[in-house]
Amino acid sequence: MDKFGHMYSSFQISSIGSRALRWSGVSKKKSDLSGAITSFAIMSSIEILDGFSAGYGASATDLAANAVGSGFFLGQNLLWNEVRIYPKYSFHQTSFARQRPETLGDGLLEEMIKDYNGQTIWLSVDIDKFMKFPKWLNLAVGYGAENMIYANDPQNKEQGLYPYRQLYLSLDFDLTAIKSRSKVVNTLIYFANMIKLPAPAIEFSQGKPKAHLFYY
Repeated sequence: MDKFGHMYSSFQISSIGSRALRWSGVSKKKSDLSGAITSFAIMSSIEILDGFSAGYGASATDLAANAVGSGFFLGQNLLWNEVRIYPKYSFHQTSFARQRPETLGDGLLEEMIKDYNGQTIWLSVDIDKFMKFPKWLNLAVGYGAENMIYANDPQNKEQGLYPYRQLYLSLDFDLTAIKSRSKVVNTLIYFANMIKLPAPAIEFSQGKPKAHLFYY
């Protein structure tokens, strides 16, 4: 979940950086490349700080996840001259945070960042860019995990928790299909589109499927 979070963040910072440069008059190709490089540099600077921390330490896999996120943004623009597959994020509060609030967060805002049990990272595919399909409707594949209050299985099992992975297949909504004459509204839509909205979903976990009328 941590690596998917790094990938998601790196992608979104790449996209924001590219959008800002294009707004200032830089060509799309240069904006996309500069945005991706800047994002990788920003995200990787965190690993430098972690490397000097006794509690964390630098992580080669975090660096790799940062590169994947930036590369996923840049690669799509080089291949299609646009983004057709969007990483998105969703969150719901869980009971696990109350068991270790110092680690999993104390309050909604902290939990959204720290409690991996409630997070799902999605890849939302803009189907109409590949075939005839409603412009506002996407298909999304999600990844999550649950039963984690510690970072390793033995400690979780000591507490009677057995972590497991969750895969999801869901509908999603492409908010960028909404067009406005207002630049402010379009910017708000752009940021809102980073979030996976509640929608029907099928969860595959622990060897069996489970249907959700609305999952987020």
